[in-house]
Amino acid sequence: MRFAARPRSVEEVSTPHTTTTRSPHPSPRTLGELRASGHVQRSVKDEIRNNLLTALRSGVDPWPGILGFETTVIPHLERALLAGHDVVILGERGQGKTRLLRTIVGLLDEWTPVIEGSELDEHPFEPITPASIRKASNLLDDLPISWRHRSERYAEKLATPDTSVGDLVGDVDPMKVAEGRSLGDPETIHFGLIPRAHRGIIAINELPDLAERIQVAMLNVMEERDIQVRGYSLRLPLDVVLMASANPEDYTNRGRIISPLKDRFGAEIRTHYPIELEDEIAVIEQEADLTATVPTFLIEIIARFTRYVRDNPAIDQRSGVSARFAIAGAETVAAAALHRAAVLGEDLAVARVVDLSSVIEVLRGKVEFESGEEGREIEILEHLLRKATADTVREHLGGVDLATLVTALEASEPVVTGDRVSASDLLTSMPEGTEPVVNKIAERLEVVDPGERASALELALEGLFLARRIGKEADGTGQTVYG
Repeated sequence: MRFAARPRSVEEVSTPHTTTTRSPHPSPRTLGELRASGHVQRSVKDEIRNNLLTALRSGVDPWPGILGFETTVIPHLERALLAGHDVVILGERGQGKTRLLRTIVGLLDEWTPVIEGSELDEHPFEPITPASIRKASNLLDDLPISWRHRSERYAEKLATPDTSVGDLVGDVDPMKVAEGRSLGDPETIHFGLIPRAHRGIIAINELPDLAERIQVAMLNVMEERDIQVRGYSLRLPLDVVLMASANPEDYTNRGRIISPLKDRFGAEIRTHYPIELEDEIAVIEQEADLTATVPTFLIEIIARFTRYVRDNPAIDQRSGVSARFAIAGAETVAAAALHRAAVLGEDLAVARVVDLSSVIEVLRGKVEFESGEEGREIEILEHLLRKATADTVREHLGGVDLATLVTALEASEPVVTGDRVSASDLLTSMPEGTEPVVNKIAERLEVVDPGERASALELALEGLFLARRIGKEADGTGQTVYG
């Protein structure tokens, strides 16, 4: 049984790489206490490998919230992580690449010790910057430590053409030079994002957008694990996992990943849009921030609509149709229901078929059409939405005898609905003798609430219209007449 998608509370919304509760961090506060506790230092890749193996052996899903990749993308990614590879994920927009990258954070140890106040969060057993090495040699077992949660060990950078070497790797800090240090002093360096991700994960989104000379600066970081700034080399044994995402067409349209950098990534993994309709629906229900109740059959219409748009030859297949297209559609339908409830004073806002018309204008800007389709965008989207609605009606109401409803409409006044007609008014306006068939429709769609019953009734009426068994007229005021 599937239930309607309902609005989510703030408590239900969380990012993939955070947990709702944190266990207390371990008690050691100095290096001596840490040694005495039996703590074992592990590299980031070892943490991910061991925690992934533990999850797989215990039957725990290490990828919460990732839908539709169970038998395709996830096995490849798990093998890459077990091998200790840096990974680049390729896929069209809206395929969940960033969410997948953020979920990897859940495979890190929950707490890890760092040298208190260190610039790169070095492990107390292995300081790597001159300042931390000096501090560790002076204080010995009294070296103070602090603890970092895994959610703080993830850094993300959207690659843009104006990104500099200093942003990613580092540069000389003029303020430190002004304090009297020489340019050759390693402590004059202001570290970039990659060194600051030491003992964590750094994700670079849209990697091909980085200028090629910036990509060159990453070569040593990835292979030799050192950085070069302003003509001198500072050997830093960085412990970092580098992840990246890219759209396949970016290699030719906006940029490319240079061959030496591609060679340094241990794995290249392709993502895809949901293969099964159930996965498309699940993504919408999971991600959409709904402000009203949206019955599941309306979510299904939006999911089918998205898939038809994605496969239509009038749409530019290279740009793809993002999952955000469907999510925005569901949120728009919910907003239309909330608006109607506010205007009409309804206690409960429930989306209906009449609200689907609001998604066309909102969503057409999220789709790239082929050049020859100019001026036909609305027509194409309306046709595909009707097709999605008809298929959903056949799926859920196939076998239900609606002849009684057709006969009643022929012998009575038309049924009026719209964004200014409440659910109760719609239900009470039905002709006499139609209550049994309305009950049958509600039973088939598993709805009880009056608002959801009205939504189910509208679905049946729209299905009869699309099957050319009844007529339909819509005017510019948002009123729709079936009869």
